Amino acid sequence: MIYGTAAIVGRPNVGKSTIFNRMIGERKSIVEDVPGVTRDRIYGKGEWLTKDFRLIDTGGIQLANEPFSEEIRMQVEIAIDEADVIVFLVSGIEGLTHDDEMIARMLQKSQKPVILCVNKIDNSERKDLIYEFYALGLGDPIAVSGVHGIGIGDILDQMVAAFPAKGKDEYEGMTRFCLIGRPNVGKSSLVNAILNEDRVIVSSIEGTTRDAIDTPFRHDGKDYVVIDTAGIRKRGKIYENVEKYSVLRAMSAIERSDVVLFLIDGESGIRDQDKHVAGYAHEAGKAVIIVYNKWDVVEKDDATMARIEKEIRKEFIYLSYAPIVFVSALTKQRVHTLLPLIDEVHDYSTMRVQTNVLNEVIMDAQLMTPPPTHNGRRLKIYYASQVAVAPPTFVLFVNEPELLHFSYKRFIENTLREAFDFTGTTLRIIARERK
Repeated sequence: MIYGTAAIVGRPNVGKSTIFNRMIGERKSIVEDVPGVTRDRIYGKGEWLTKDFRLIDTGGIQLANEPFSEEIRMQVEIAIDEADVIVFLVSGIEGLTHDDEMIARMLQKSQKPVILCVNKIDNSERKDLIYEFYALGLGDPIAVSGVHGIGIGDILDQMVAAFPAKGKDEYEGMTRFCLIGRPNVGKSSLVNAILNEDRVIVSSIEGTTRDAIDTPFRHDGKDYVVIDTAGIRKRGKIYENVEKYSVLRAMSAIERSDVVLFLIDGESGIRDQDKHVAGYAHEAGKAVIIVYNKWDVVEKDDATMARIEKEIRKEFIYLSYAPIVFVSALTKQRVHTLLPLIDEVHDYSTMRVQTNVLNEVIMDAQLMTPPPTHNGRRLKIYYASQVAVAPPTFVLFVNEPELLHFSYKRFIENTLREAFDFTGTTLRIIARERK
């Protein structure tokens, strides 16, 4: 569960990227590098005190002309709009600047929690440099050093404490699914087609994800919630390209969903951005259905569907487990097949395998295809256990975890899929040394 989102804001060269990498655990947790209009913004995920959070590095912002340039308005407003908490970074070496004061005024107007951090306080002799920043009126500054990792824990403590409290899940027991994809692939049209087909809309409730509409409904005695992320609007003075502005919203919707419908535009075909969008769902471990929309406008013959499916499999190798459906939101062709398929992949993603049956399959696999040797050593899998669902996660207790090569891990995954299906869901396999 993501407990909140924080954005790091500040002038250029105050060390935002270094602080960002420290807070998420270096660069291993970076999700996506999304180019902005004038600067790059980087999205990452981290964990502190058992709580997962999302972090945005907004890039350097500065004043080009008085009082505000278009660039600073855009970057600061996006950060304020998307984040629950703002980490405002300044430089102790450079001291308080006019740009710092202007950014601080805008942050104060946001009424969002702001954590003021004075970077480059690398030793005790520099601690006195933080006092002039009290003039910003943002509370007690935190002395930090991104280079040496000083004060990072203090930032994280305050950040996690400032995240909004998580209430009871109002959709507990309901199957939640969202639709993701590039703008104009037909997400809203498909949502309407699904709901109109059933004619049982209960209500439309603005969700916790900004600009996402949660619509609970019932179909054939089952309760669902569809999360529509397509309602993206340009707010006030935000000028950023809609495609780039929608990334964080799609990530939030994915995290709140049990099943993700990844839409491809049949009219324009597969684009590079599709691969990035689909990657979010895969990395999150969600059940995935690939929906090829606008099938009604595709020029086709008897071989078209097979050709396109082959192309999809080639472009999205990591989604080899995801079923593909060809639909038309406009004509409602095959729309009626989506809810049963959502139920199916959701069941597979939450399926548990009995331990004795699991170990029989793993042992038989080793007998049929023994693990390869590495430097004279051979992997031995003593036993296996399923430790989680959504996605199904299996721990293999072995002699030496480093001997589990990715190719043999893929073989184990394929064996599990053949034995238990797992259509539509990723599998996670972890090797641990048997104690």
